[in-house]
Amino acid sequence: MLDRLFAKAWGEATAFLDRRPRIKLVDLFILAGIAGLVFALRGVAREWTGVLRPEVVIDLSPRALPKYTLFSLTRGLAAYALSLGFTLVYGYWAARDKLAERVLIPLLDVLQSIPILGFMPGLVLTLVGLFPTSNVGLELAAVIMMFTGQVWNMTFSFYYSLRSIPQDLREVATVYRYDWWERFRWMELPFSTLGLVWNSMMSMAGGWFFLMINEAFVLGKRDFRLPGIGSYMSVAVARGDKAAMAWAFLAMVVMIVTLDQFLWRPVVAWAQKFRVEEGGEVEANTSWFLDWLRRSRLARWVRWKFEHMVPRRRPAPPEPEPETGAPRRPVDSALLSRIVFGVLVLVLLVGLWQLVDLLRHVKLASWGASLGLAFITLGRVIVSTVLGTLWTLPVGLAIGLTPSLSRRLQPVVQVAASFPAPMLFPIVIAALAYAGVPLGWGSILLMLLGTQWYVLFNVIAGAMAVPADLKEAARSYRITGWARLTKVLIPAVFPYLVTGWVTAAGGAWNASIVSEYVTFKGRVMTAPGIGSQISLAAERGDLPGLAASVLIMSTLVVLFNRNVWRRLYHLAETRYALNR
Repeated sequence: MLDRLFAKAWGEATAFLDRRPRIKLVDLFILAGIAGLVFALRGVAREWTGVLRPEVVIDLSPRALPKYTLFSLTRGLAAYALSLGFTLVYGYWAARDKLAERVLIPLLDVLQSIPILGFMPGLVLTLVGLFPTSNVGLELAAVIMMFTGQVWNMTFSFYYSLRSIPQDLREVATVYRYDWWERFRWMELPFSTLGLVWNSMMSMAGGWFFLMINEAFVLGKRDFRLPGIGSYMSVAVARGDKAAMAWAFLAMVVMIVTLDQFLWRPVVAWAQKFRVEEGGEVEANTSWFLDWLRRSRLARWVRWKFEHMVPRRRPAPPEPEPETGAPRRPVDSALLSRIVFGVLVLVLLVGLWQLVDLLRHVKLASWGASLGLAFITLGRVIVSTVLGTLWTLPVGLAIGLTPSLSRRLQPVVQVAASFPAPMLFPIVIAALAYAGVPLGWGSILLMLLGTQWYVLFNVIAGAMAVPADLKEAARSYRITGWARLTKVLIPAVFPYLVTGWVTAAGGAWNASIVSEYVTFKGRVMTAPGIGSQISLAAERGDLPGLAASVLIMSTLVVLFNRNVWRRLYHLAETRYALNR
């Protein structure tokens, strides 16, 4: 099927190019790239549909890394596609339906707070059971686990972007009588694109964070392993093979830089056209690959083909209301929303019943001990978030407000944020041991390695969205230095900063399971906290203890979100939103 579709598209594209006397070199490169991509996807498909092996032997030779890198990259991109679809549906639903919002946003808080080890055992066992003879179940489990590391940041960003659309844009949509699709296509999605793009980059980085666990998961005596960079690094660390660890480090850097140059940098440059500006000039971000594509006749043919398949309907000017008859109203989708909402609540109730049945095996004394450990981890989460903000706020403002600096530092920031922090843990732990710092304090630094980037990327997105006329007004009134920072810039990016705090804190809670429980030189090191308790329960296969620990962590996270982050969000919407 895939071969037939590719052959048909290839024939149409080459026929289009043959109608013109000159074929550009860029078109030949694109055709070669498409052919290579199809060949690579066929190899990935063979891996997915291959026979399920009891154990995968990871080859630590450098020649195996290109194939392993391709497998990990494919899983990450598949998880991102799933995350983007979820974000657009879930975020839009929560922003437009007040009844559903009361459940969907708290549910999002709960889902974000559940660490990956909290649902990984059940997810892996279920999917492997559904596909007992092939690798499909295990591959789907890895994609879904990466999805859970990506999606929450994107969904929060999209939801709060929809909530902060300026009132004048809403009035324009009302005057032009947009239906829900026109409102979404011409107003809501363009307005939220800039923040969604930067949070997408951060979300991809979040998906790589647990790469070593996703691809080399151990539950009791069962070893669920998939070929990829994560499993390669996991085996290299377990064997103490420094050369293999260096090769894995290099492969991750190459993969991240390639993604930046061929995906994120072009998307960031393209998304600049969605800036909400009322005046002033802004230096645009550029991308050599995007400029290359714009010169391609083949790319123009793809765009022409798409526009003929999905005709663009530009908004027409408003028509006067007829003297008789009711005005035109958009289609009411409330009934469908209520039906889906009811099904969601039913699924949650079934899951709650199964959770209660599992928790009845947990002793009462264990609950009190777990609660105390959760508060210890909460302290580490708060400290790591504060420490991350101290340097990411000024650096993010500098990058976001200076396009030339953004062009130079975006690849560096992307590599640093996307690199799986657990791969650096052996180096950091060795330094901490040399300095005599116990893991109880050192785990804060380990959390910081993976969560500080959430704040940085949100601040960059907020700084890039600051209207040029606001910056020009500050210059006109000679507001400089500390006054410019505290009176203009921080209030302007405050809604983005709060989103960064929420997602960074959620990432820190998840990072606690690998920051409070680490293996160094064949020795297990633990710090008191709910994260280490979750890791120990997963290692022992103690499902009731694992469920109880995850429940306590999730409850504490939701209470903190309700009483702290929600109030900051309200402050951002009522006092610091630029549309007020």
